[in-house]
Amino acid sequence: MKPETAFIPRLNFYILWSSYLSDSDGKSNHTDMMDDYSASAKALVAEMQAKAALSPTKAVAFQGAPGCNSNIAIQDLFPDSLPLPCFSFADALMAVKEGRAGRAMIPIENSLNGRVADMHFLLPESGLTIQAEYFLPINHCLVAPKGAGKITHVLSHPQALGQCRHWLQAHNLRALAHADTAGAAAEVADRKQAGLAALSPALAAKLYGLEILEKGIADGDTNITRFVVLAEADTALQDLPPIRQNLSGKMMTSLLFTVKNTPSALLNAIKGFGDNQVNMTKLESYQHGASFSATQFYADVEGEPSEDNVARALDILQENACDLRILGVYAQARPRQ
Repeated sequence: MKPETAFIPRLNFYILWSSYLSDSDGKSNHTDMMDDYSASAKALVAEMQAKAALSPTKAVAFQGAPGCNSNIAIQDLFPDSLPLPCFSFADALMAVKEGRAGRAMIPIENSLNGRVADMHFLLPESGLTIQAEYFLPINHCLVAPKGAGKITHVLSHPQALGQCRHWLQAHNLRALAHADTAGAAAEVADRKQAGLAALSPALAAKLYGLEILEKGIADGDTNITRFVVLAEADTALQDLPPIRQNLSGKMMTSLLFTVKNTPSALLNAIKGFGDNQVNMTKLESYQHGASFSATQFYADVEGEPSEDNVARALDILQENACDLRILGVYAQARPRQ
């Protein structure tokens, strides 16, 4: 077998599901697999979409099949909402832009595997703003149909596979990449293939009638994903389902800025945060444009622009950056220590 190469450095232990199907079935179903859900997931998607269409302001769009971690985060944070499944992050944001959902729930980083969604291009292109953040403990389960026999292959999203790669290797299980965790569970349920299991949340196992073979699978003691809630900037909060979570009492500001690739450009741009005692909790870089002449940064800082020290820091940043965009000002869900 000559599987396709996966272009994610830390996940080069898995092969693509399409390659596995090419070997086992004699043909590749890549287009069908990656552009559509399996039958059992389709039925739930259609049901959830129909409910959301009746009350779009109550809908919260998410990437993945029903039963994924984003679906669970929505249930936790918006128990009165209508989850709206979408195939990609871009589709979820577009659902908000088109008025089919009042909000979107997007995972942006994981404690074990780093960045999830690339907010540096998703948010600016969408024009949406960050309205809230939520931290979800992740509990991966090994799930399979009854009678699956000895498990040899495990299907899941690359992020989930990455968070469990050492466990999978230790148990001599071949990892197969799928579009999302719950979609993988639905696929495994529909195929009922001997030796094939999925890594998914327990909710997906329940929805698709699978047995849970192992719980709490992860390569670290703490596996947490940070989500952000996105909405149109002019959306009135009272028109949307209330957010249900305890907050730290502090505010967060997320921003995007660009500096030229010259000596001390970044230092000059961000020194105002240290000088004004503003805590920067996150800073990530991205190359901006094909010329590699400037670098774009995504940052989270404690506080909000209405506070004097934050305003001074932002003024210094504005003076030294080519571009500055405030992506959102929202309540901090948990203290940064």
